Amino acid sequence: MNVPLRQHLIDPELCIRCGTCEESCSVGAVSHNDDNYVVDAEKCKYCMDCIAPCPTGSIDNWRVVNSAYSLEEQFSWDELPEQEDTVESESGSIEAIDDDALALLDAAHSAVGNRAKAPASADTPSVNLYTKDNPVIARVVGNFPITEDVVENDVRHIVLDFGSTAFPFLEGQTIGILPPGTDAKGKPHRMRLYSISSPRDGERPNHNNLALTVKREISKVDEEIHEGIASNYICNLERDDEVRVTGPYGSTFLMPNDPGANILMICTGTGSAPFRAFTERRRRAMANAEGRLMLIFGARRPAELPYFGPLKKIPPEFLDQELVFSRLDGQEKEYVQDRMRQRTDDIHALLEDKATHIFICGLKDMEAGVNEALTDICHQGGSDWVECRREMLESGRYHVETY
Repeated sequence: MNVPLRQHLIDPELCIRCGTCEESCSVGAVSHNDDNYVVDAEKCKYCMDCIAPCPTGSIDNWRVVNSAYSLEEQFSWDELPEQEDTVESESGSIEAIDDDALALLDAAHSAVGNRAKAPASADTPSVNLYTKDNPVIARVVGNFPITEDVVENDVRHIVLDFGSTAFPFLEGQTIGILPPGTDAKGKPHRMRLYSISSPRDGERPNHNNLALTVKREISKVDEEIHEGIASNYICNLERDDEVRVTGPYGSTFLMPNDPGANILMICTGTGSAPFRAFTERRRRAMANAEGRLMLIFGARRPAELPYFGPLKKIPPEFLDQELVFSRLDGQEKEYVQDRMRQRTDDIHALLEDKATHIFICGLKDMEAGVNEALTDICHQGGSDWVECRREMLESGRYHVETY
């Protein structure tokens, strides 16, 4: 009789296909096709390197099974299978998992807990209140362009109202949007995740609503125009349209409540969404906070930077901001990591302060450059970024959410 095993699986409903898990897997256990990211049970060593970087938590799923689900089965899933009530074993118990594998798994989970933590002062988030099978219906009460260039870079500020249905959330969390219709295979369109860009008391204070920052995705492949299903659906929404929403999601990328916390926010494009929520929360609830807010925000041009106008009106003593542009006529390309190096002394002083939290959000391509800049900044200041990062992770002060 087979000994039951605990199999690592990826939830296709939550996965946003960012590829982080496949990149971080050192044994090549994670792969993907056009539909799903999957884990090969024969290769998986329970190392858990893929867990912490996952922005949605979709990869932190497990089932106790008699025999592993095949890759072919996983590629065909629209949702995870339910855990069977019983698993055959000599004792007849689902608890009869291989002791060595279970011990390794538990140890790995403990290690992950030391690598991806919410800030100590953050409130406890509500998560997974609404699912694909039981979504909440929100009503559109606003759809506003927030970039000057709406032809090549149309970014929208979408306000959703939940009426009398409770939808508690915290700054840094995300929600899922379920686009209507079906794909070419006749299956319902997949859920897409979007960061909430409002503080916890709502886009309009003390109202049951929230805002999203959504870019209309349009690409050209072999002379054919391809429109992102979810982004175009959302950007085309009109007032009073109804939207199916899931979530909220996320339990670590959360704003610290401590007014003494310094918050360094590094982002590109719509990665600014959670930081708008952070800034508004600090402005509304902790206007006289001692902790510093610093924002380093990158885009190609000012006309493509979301919230450019409102950002220019924020007093520098409240928000220390660096707006960085990589495609200005007559100027060399500059990226967020370049501007970080220009602020080496200020950033190193923040890194030396145990009250500092770092949040990074945006395109995955920025992550390596930011890490290199922090390495250089620490080196010039006489410290070690590897050790600093380790300590910040363990204390819940370093967070990355890239896609």
